Amino acid sequence: MGQPLAFLLGLRSGRDLAKFRTPLPSVEVVPRIWPREGDVLRAVGRHVGGVPRCLADFGEWSLHTYLAGFALVDEVPHGPVGSERLAALADFFARLADVPSADLPPLPADWPDEGDSRSFLAWLHRFTDREVHEANRPRFGELFDAVGVTREVVERFMTSVPELSRRPFALLHTDVHRSNVLVVEDPDGARLAVIDWELAMYGDPLHDLATHLVRMAYDKTEHELMVRMWRDAMCDAGHADMTVGLDHDLPVYLRFEYAQSVFPDVMRAALALADRPAEQELAGAAEHIRRALHRAREPLALVDVPDERRTVDALRRWQAAEAVRRQETDGAAEGLAGPDVPGLASDVVAHPEAAPRMETHAG
Repeated sequence: MGQPLAFLLGLRSGRDLAKFRTPLPSVEVVPRIWPREGDVLRAVGRHVGGVPRCLADFGEWSLHTYLAGFALVDEVPHGPVGSERLAALADFFARLADVPSADLPPLPADWPDEGDSRSFLAWLHRFTDREVHEANRPRFGELFDAVGVTREVVERFMTSVPELSRRPFALLHTDVHRSNVLVVEDPDGARLAVIDWELAMYGDPLHDLATHLVRMAYDKTEHELMVRMWRDAMCDAGHADMTVGLDHDLPVYLRFEYAQSVFPDVMRAALALADRPAEQELAGAAEHIRRALHRAREPLALVDVPDERRTVDALRRWQAAEAVRRQETDGAAEGLAGPDVPGLASDVVAHPEAAPRMETHAG
């Protein structure tokens, strides 16, 4: 860290590494209930450890200590990660459950009551329907419909929240995947550290386990092993009450995760296309959408998944309509405020605060 910045922060110049984190537009469409990641990091640092410290938080950007290591995705981009790493991750979730709710930032006014797992899942359903599905229908509705994710399909799923066992709530990371897990070398050997806490929330710990299982894309063997290790770690840490109803309720959360991920997957595939995409690029985008639809076929009760040709045609129609929309938007902006008015961002953010962060190391 340079001398002027270190002086302002009361740190030693040249001895501390830090990283800037600033908002980056994205199509991430998941809830963010706490606006300041630093508030969460302080609680996690006190009770869990192994996370960056927030040195300064100025709202639009923040400065965190830098953890020296490499992302797990760089070592194992896909496939098995090994039982030792699974055990470390299971232990992480158990330690996360130790964080007292009193140390966390205030919850939204409409947050479900402690332990009411069904109301918690219903809150997630409502967010997905209102802030992800309906909020993006003006721009993506025809594409959703063309690939089979119609309003009727979504409404049927969103109104079918099943009964769940009551479980104590805990602090949740909600985004523990290979890119957010660092392998850090310590004098005693390598350890795992989890970064990027901006999407943390407070709720049913089975939701955290389900998002982890889906986003890690474990094979069947490691998926089942991770569930067993998670249960054992929770029980060993004195949180057996958080495992109540695991066998029945975890599949419910997995179905929700597969269903809600359809919307960002479809939008990302469309937005990633070049203005004049080659056939191979269109085929790749179509395959991305079809994989998401296959995962969501059972929870959304989709009648069929469109083949590649139908999906490519749907993407072409969306892109043509998008070009017209942009022309109309640009023309309206120029007419209202002249050529200096910036154009609309090409990315979709259901919640402005939900955008992931861009990291810049300051040495």
